[in-house]
Amino acid sequence: MKILLLTALLGTVLTLCGLTERLKSLSSGSNTASNSTSGPTKTDGKTSDAQVEQAKMTSEQQAIADAATETKWDDQGISWRLPAGWKKTDMKKENALFSSSDGAFLIPTVSVMPDDFPSDVSLKATYDSALQQLKNGKYESVKYVEIDGVKGVEWLENMPEDKIGPRRHQWIAFRNYLGQNQQLNIMLSTKGSNFDKHRTDFPAIMYSMKIGK
Repeated sequence: MKILLLTALLGTVLTLCGLTERLKSLSSGSNTASNSTSGPTKTDGKTSDAQVEQAKMTSEQQAIADAATETKWDDQGISWRLPAGWKKTDMKKENALFSSSDGAFLIPTVSVMPDDFPSDVSLKATYDSALQQLKNGKYESVKYVEIDGVKGVEWLENMPEDKIGPRRHQWIAFRNYLGQNQQLNIMLSTKGSNFDKHRTDFPAIMYSMKIGK
């Protein structure tokens, strides 16, 4: 379990590092429109007119959220509804860890950025980078999703070559909170062979998120 968790965290770092070149080449965010969604769907590959979908659960996902327990990350004013069997494992100011009884994890991370950091440019770079991973076959789906009023980029990874390796459902966004310009990186992860068991509750957890502003 420790190896799986460390690998998942390493994946987060690599995701962020891979955006550097994109940030250098972009100067503005993308235009957006709104839609509705019940889970990750493939995009058409366009970035200039990509739609922003509103996070909306299916009836099955909503039932999971309704039966779940609200769990708060007090330091960051963020909460999720976690199903039975999930628990707080580690709570710090800028990162936290929640885990299920069968080896699934919710790993939220907050990174404080400079006040003049180009958040819109960075978010578009994240989206473009994720589209490239979609094209390369690493990701199953990529889209802009707004959760609790915050626009972010959501993607779902394909099955790893090694099925005991981590497979992730991830969302990256930016917010201004308590005078800080913050990047939010919300990751749900489990080993590849266990992922299908969580295809319904991962979106239920992600879309139940309430974000302090």
